[in-house]
Amino acid sequence: MTQAEIKLCSLLLQEHFGEIVEKIGTYLIRTGSQPLRMIVNDTGLSLDQVKKALCVLIQHNLVTYQLQKRGFVEYEAQCKRVLRILRYPRYIYTAKTLYSDTGELIVEELLLNGKMTMSAVVRKVADRLTETMEDGKTMDYADVSNTFVRLADTHFVQRCPLVPEAAETPEVPPPPAPTLVINEKDMYVVPKLNLIGKGKRRRSCDEEENRERKAKRQKQNGEGAEPPLDDGIYWQVNIDRFHQHFRDQEIVSAVANRMDQTSSEIVRTMLRMSEVTTSSSAPYTQPLSSNEIFRSLPAGYNIVKQVLDQYLTLLADDPLEFVGKSGDSGGGMYTVNLHKALASLATATLESIVEERFGSRCARIFRLLLRKKHLEQKQVEDFAMIPAKEAKDMLYKMLSENFVSLQEWRRRRQALPRIVPVSKGHCARHVTLARLQLALLA
Repeated sequence: MTQAEIKLCSLLLQEHFGEIVEKIGTYLIRTGSQPLRMIVNDTGLSLDQVKKALCVLIQHNLVTYQLQKRGFVEYEAQCKRVLRILRYPRYIYTAKTLYSDTGELIVEELLLNGKMTMSAVVRKVADRLTETMEDGKTMDYADVSNTFVRLADTHFVQRCPLVPEAAETPEVPPPPAPTLVINEKDMYVVPKLNLIGKGKRRRSCDEEENRERKAKRQKQNGEGAEPPLDDGIYWQVNIDRFHQHFRDQEIVSAVANRMDQTSSEIVRTMLRMSEVTTSSSAPYTQPLSSNEIFRSLPAGYNIVKQVLDQYLTLLADDPLEFVGKSGDSGGGMYTVNLHKALASLATATLESIVEERFGSRCARIFRLLLRKKHLEQKQVEDFAMIPAKEAKDMLYKMLSENFVSLQEWRRRRQALPRIVPVSKGHCARHVTLARLQLALLA
C-alpha cells in the first residue's frame, strides 16, 4: 500500500473506532500478519486493550486471524475492507432506493455493528422507525422482518461463518482459535422467526432506569433468560453484491446512451434475472432465452415479442458486444458480456481522460493506439490524418506523461524503428482509476 492509503486507513479507523483501535489497525497495516505477543510489545498497549481492539476489528471484518502450524494465531489487517468504509453512505443510499427507509436502516445497523442477529436488527430498526412516526403510530416487527427477507433473497445481506458444532471432550483441548465455516446453501436462508411486536419509543431517564433495574432483577432471578430462536446466527452486509449492483447500473446506463431506453430496459431485465445466479466475478451472465426475457419484462412495458427479438439481434450485432448470442433454442439464447462491457467502459473513460488533458487530436491518436496496439510514428501520422510535426508533438506530450511508451522493434537486415504502444505502466494506473469509476465506487 502507498503511504497515502495507509494514512487514509488510519484516519478512517480513528474516526469510526477511536485511537486505540486505530493504533492497532495501523500497526497491522504497516507490518502485516503479527501474533498477539508482538502486537502488545510493539504498540505499548496493555494486553486487555489489544484484545478488545482486535475484537472490534474482527467484528467489522477489518482484521482476520489464522492459526499457524506452530500453534499460535496471527492477525492480519484487511486494508481494502478498511477503505470501503468510505463507501458506506452509498451502500445505505442504495438500500434506501431499493427497499425504502426500512431497508436503509437495516443496512445501516449492520454496517454500524458489523454483525448482528436478525431479531436484534428487526427490533432496533422498528424502534428507530417508530421514533420518526407520529404519536400513536408504531412500526410492526413483521414489516421490518419482511424487508430483511427481501434483502437476503437478493443477497444484499448474508450469514456470517459460524463455529462448527463439535463434541467437547476433556481429552481434546479446544484449538487456540476457532475455524469458521459456512454452507453456501445456507448463506442466504433466513431463519423462521415469529417476531410479534411493535417498535417502542425512547423513554424518559427515570423510566429507562426502572426498566434497566427490572431487567437486572429478572436476570438475577433467571427470568427471561431464554435465548432468541436465531441465537448464534449472525448477519452482515454483502458488499460484493452492492458492487455488482453498481456495475449493472453502469452497463444499463451505457446501453441507454449508445442505443435507447428500450434497449437498456431489456439489458436491465437480463441483469436482474441473473443477479442472484451469476457470480460477481463471472465473465458473462447465464444464458437466457428470448421467451424468458419477454416474460420477465416489467409489467406494463408495451413491447411485442417480435420487437424484442429485433432489439436482441441489434444488441448482439453491436460492435461493443455488450450482449452475446450463445444458442438458438427458446427463440435464441442471450448473455450479457460483463467483462467486455466493463473493458469498453474503461476504454471510454481512458479516452475521455486523454481528451480532457491533451485535446481531441491526441485522443484520436490514443484511440488509434488502443485499437492497433502498436504503431510506428509514420503510421500514426497516416492513420490519424494529422501532419507529421503536430503528430510528433502530440506523441511527445503523451510520452512525457507516460500515457504512451517508446519501444524498439528488431527487424532482419533493417534499422531498429520506433514503435509507440500504449504504456503498460501509467495507463495501468489510469485503467485502475477507470475501473473504480465504472464500479461506481465512492
